[in-house]
Amino acid sequence: MKKDNILVIGANGQLGSVLTRALRDQFGRNNVLATDIRMPLEDEGPFELLDVVDRRQLERLARKYRITQIYHLAAILSAKGEQNPKLAWDVNINGLFNALELAREEKLRLFFPSTIAVFGSHTPRKNTPQETIIHPETVYGISKAAGENWCQYYHLKFGVDVRSLRYPGVIGYQSMPGGGTTDYAVEIFHYAVRGEPYNCFLKPETRLPMIYMDDAIRATLELMNAPARQITVRTSYNLAAMSFTPAELTEAIRKHVPDFEVGYEPDFRQNIAESWSESIDDTAARRDWNWRPAYDLEGMTEDMIVHLKEQYLVV
Repeated sequence: MKKDNILVIGANGQLGSVLTRALRDQFGRNNVLATDIRMPLEDEGPFELLDVVDRRQLERLARKYRITQIYHLAAILSAKGEQNPKLAWDVNINGLFNALELAREEKLRLFFPSTIAVFGSHTPRKNTPQETIIHPETVYGISKAAGENWCQYYHLKFGVDVRSLRYPGVIGYQSMPGGGTTDYAVEIFHYAVRGEPYNCFLKPETRLPMIYMDDAIRATLELMNAPARQITVRTSYNLAAMSFTPAELTEAIRKHVPDFEVGYEPDFRQNIAESWSESIDDTAARRDWNWRPAYDLEGMTEDMIVHLKEQYLVV
């Protein structure tokens, strides 16, 4: 039986750093190669520098480490993408194309993270269906929507076993966010635990779908471990867990930190958020590979605060 060797591209990011640890728990420390454009802060296992637009280096590493699965996480996110559209397109599309070509040539299983940013203002905002209008209004969303179609094409044309999730906002204590519109939902916890007031860059009533990091990682692994015959969506699966507003999150935090103060100073990210969904219908994921979230707003809030207090040594 062939041993699985895993390549994580973008392993230093918010999701990548946590997913890499989970993959090493599953496959073994030395069977998971982490890569990024910068060195990691800690030495937790095999690591190589990799710019995802450098196809030759990607191919060299895949063959050197006898890779069988790729988790392609490198991307420029929504807020940073609006500041540098050309870079976002280059990294998000040309980087994916390199990964798809490698998966085709070497017959590798590939994971591609998509996002709720593929939806736009013409998309139904409540219980957004799996198959719906895709008119993204950000560079990030445009690149991810194109990426979904490339993934489906490579599956239909070449038989590449590519799988994808449309992540909502990901909240976790393990790493800091990387320039997304839902970042407030991570930042706010750090301010609360430190006893500092927080200025939110979205309006208090802005409802967005979110997922706790533990659930996001588990969903990724469950999707990748599912038998290929069960995967009916080769663009990207809708993924849902909870939806809330900054005001609702603030009230949940105040149950643990009663004096927490939050102000609101909406910036350009408000328009981005208003083009996205409020809630997601993930029936296809529940049907095909039995997806079920474990955390709601209250459970996530309690767990975040417990772990961040440990990090900040707050009693």
